[in-house]
Amino acid sequence: MNEYELRNAAAVASGIVDRFALPRPAGSVEPYGSGLINATFLVTAEDARYILQRINQLVFPEPERIISNLSVLGGHLAAGGASGLRIPALIPARDGLLFVRDGEGGLWRLMEFIPNTRGLAHIDDPEQAREVGRILGRFHVLVSDLPVDRLAVVLPGFHVAPGYLERFEQVSATCATARSEALSQAIACVTARRAHVDVLETARRGGHLPVRVIHGDPKLDNILFDRATSRAVSLIDLDTVQAGLVHYDIGDCLRSCCNRGKSAGAGASFDLDLCRAILGAYADETEGLLDTAEIELLFDAIRLIPFELALRFLTDHLEGDRYFRVTERGQNLRKARVQLTLVEDIEGKEPEIRSIIAACFGRGEIVP
Repeated sequence: MNEYELRNAAAVASGIVDRFALPRPAGSVEPYGSGLINATFLVTAEDARYILQRINQLVFPEPERIISNLSVLGGHLAAGGASGLRIPALIPARDGLLFVRDGEGGLWRLMEFIPNTRGLAHIDDPEQAREVGRILGRFHVLVSDLPVDRLAVVLPGFHVAPGYLERFEQVSATCATARSEALSQAIACVTARRAHVDVLETARRGGHLPVRVIHGDPKLDNILFDRATSRAVSLIDLDTVQAGLVHYDIGDCLRSCCNRGKSAGAGASFDLDLCRAILGAYADETEGLLDTAEIELLFDAIRLIPFELALRFLTDHLEGDRYFRVTERGQNLRKARVQLTLVEDIEGKEPEIRSIIAACFGRGEIVP
């Protein structure tokens, strides 16, 4: 969503919130967060707070599927007690539906704001890292008995790296964008790693990796911690919940949490201690959930997911920044270079990462 669309959404947000069945009238409606996709607002109604969002239909062309999945997921977790995990509940509209349409056909939803929690900009200590691993593992355990066919596909091809590579190569071959040295270097870095792109999808097609319910975007920004206890208590931003590989979640979580020096580009590096803490807690929480083939391919996922994100940033840069919201031209290119630097660092630490995986999951030495 570009800045014009965001301002337009802000102009209608106050009227939209009145169409939801709140117990008290809304007071203030203010832009909230730094999300790159949806327009998000914090609604205050006396002592209660809510999150109002207009779903970006350029990204999610059938947003009703998101609402349906959230309803299914919420019902499943409630039926099982969902001990140790809380997700934001949807607030019904006055007509009984779980969403509202604006005059342009845009879909809005209202969710509870989970109180007494906070997000983290970065991980400061191993205990926080262990909480990240624990809450992601808890989610995977709780949804392990949720049939994947109960969830709609909200983003076809999401996290399927060969598809992103194909799209990137199509755009790169036809785009008239001037090739700066930075862009040329990034493209060369991608080209040199084409051979690794299909590793997870080949295993899935061969029946070696089971398809499970996944979060799809479990980065650090989407984990909430209890302010009093510092325990991770919630996973938010559930738009991408659908069938997939747990490798997508684990790889994306580690990409987000273990990247030191994110803003420096060349300074990006993969923190082995944080990786060890996250994977150790995840393995403890999910004991017996992952089979041997899934464990053996975890390193490939850790390397692949930042590479995939780099492909997406680069493609968006070449197409004129249509997908990810940017504040200036070149921002997507810089983000791509950060991810590619992280990939290079992960490759240089492959023996150590494989040893961590083996130690955490009790499988002895995992070799390439």
